[in-house]
Amino acid sequence: MTTTRRVALIRRPTGQATPDCFEVGDVELCPLEPGEVRVAVEFISVDAGTRTMLRGEGFHMQVGIGETIRAGGVGRIIESTADDWEVGQAVIGGLGAQTVSTLPASEIRRVDDTLGPLSLHLGVLGGSTGVTAWIGVREVAKPGPGDDFVVSAAAGAVGSIAGQIAKRDGARVIGIAGGAHKTTHLVETLGFDAAIDYKNDDVNAKLRELCPDGVTVFYDNVGGPILDAVLDNLAMRARVVICGALSQYDDMDNVTGPSMYLRLAERQSCMEGFAYFHFPQSFRPATEELAEWVADGSIVLPETVLEGIDRYPEALQFMFEGGNTGKLLVSTMR
Repeated sequence: MTTTRRVALIRRPTGQATPDCFEVGDVELCPLEPGEVRVAVEFISVDAGTRTMLRGEGFHMQVGIGETIRAGGVGRIIESTADDWEVGQAVIGGLGAQTVSTLPASEIRRVDDTLGPLSLHLGVLGGSTGVTAWIGVREVAKPGPGDDFVVSAAAGAVGSIAGQIAKRDGARVIGIAGGAHKTTHLVETLGFDAAIDYKNDDVNAKLRELCPDGVTVFYDNVGGPILDAVLDNLAMRARVVICGALSQYDDMDNVTGPSMYLRLAERQSCMEGFAYFHFPQSFRPATEELAEWVADGSIVLPETVLEGIDRYPEALQFMFEGGNTGKLLVSTMR
């Protein structure tokens, strides 16, 4: 294999990251340096946070013009000059949006390919997905019996798992998602107690109906008007967890903060943000428990897979338009 097909950033998006911001093409591969591996990428994770990497400055590592889009991926080693890294080993790491990734062995880790498809390690078992949900629920939100747990972007990858974990921990779970097919999925497939369709329902009114005593825990992945609606319906001593702000990522220079934040003071409530890498001590217990649930079938995360590396730019736009249910992935195999 002498080339990799990659997705590169050719201009910084203004507003939505549309496909014309990217270029897909073949690049020659250089010989391996000592300690490097070459990985045939099988699945690429499509994450909302990628949009924040396209700005040129920000909290996350930024993508330079002409550079390969940063993305988590899974695949198998096809060439190695690193000790103890054999051809055929399944691995995960920052493989980028490309078909073949060349990188130091120190930047990947082995994964167990006996648990199921390699895509599991980007979904239920992935750091930006299942592990993030587990940490947000278990380490930050800490819901339990008697709690009304509300989660936004509930039919997405993180929201789906967060709601299921909160349900396992005894909370009453209400998901907010867009469209009747997604709200039906939340209740009938994931076992949520109720769901709100933000596209067709009055979110404020539905929250008052479903949580007459107020929301005790809110796991937010969206920000904007949804966050304000929940803040307006908090119970006393409620907990608000900020995991993401999907509604804000297309215009990070003009982020709209919550106008209802004084409800936190009025109701003696707290708001806390987190990222999964703030909790390195939790990676192992999170992954182990999530793997147990995968094995016994007690946790569900559908996958939406677009086939072919050329569809990665489309996939990123697809996510921000709410097209996916569950984990969104690009498969390089076709």
